[in-house]
Amino acid sequence: MKTINPPTTEQELMQRTQQIAGMTMAELAEHCDVELAENLNTHKGWVGQLLEISLGASAGSKPEPDFVNLGVELKTLPLNLQNNPCETTFVSAISLLEIHKENWTTSLVRKKLANVLWVPIQGDRSIPLAERRIGNALLWQLDAELEEALQADWQELTDMICLGKLEYVTAQHGKYLQVRPKGANAKSLCWGFNAEGEKVQTLPRGFYLRTAFTKRILEKFYQ
Repeated sequence: MKTINPPTTEQELMQRTQQIAGMTMAELAEHCDVELAENLNTHKGWVGQLLEISLGASAGSKPEPDFVNLGVELKTLPLNLQNNPCETTFVSAISLLEIHKENWTTSLVRKKLANVLWVPIQGDRSIPLAERRIGNALLWQLDAELEEALQADWQELTDMICLGKLEYVTAQHGKYLQVRPKGANAKSLCWGFNAEGEKVQTLPRGFYLRTAFTKRILEKFYQ
């Protein structure tokens, strides 16, 4: 696997995205000396990790934007044959025991979504993983209108978690931001609080962006 230094400027980052635009997953994997995944069911997150390697992302698993020195988060944007988002976008894991200490302004969700490098990729299952191509990336900043909507969602969801109503939070809550289980399987458990304030074991949760959110970005900047 190649080691690629982090880009020092946004211009350098965008130049790197231009160099990989049009490549297939197989070509990019070979370029980075990374073994091509057999399928994404058993290698979840492989595409994102490959792009992180190729572009020099440095955050790893730390709760920071992927390009730490630039304050830019990397997000892949898988598209179907109609060029619409075909899956939700993972934003961040939720620390169920600590989220009551957060506010929107300092939240990890806002930090992750303030500046995003969106990289469209072919994501339709009819296209073999090796043949899926990378599109032209977009360096995007969160605007006031979308931030207001995201903040409202985040506050509603966070309030429910803090009040011990985690088990009542479903994927139907939130206009653009939703909470969903995030774990390897049903046996992956973590600690949270119930309505009585007692610590209980539950499934890990994460914040995700609905496809309605990413579709707005596509319609504004790519069409």
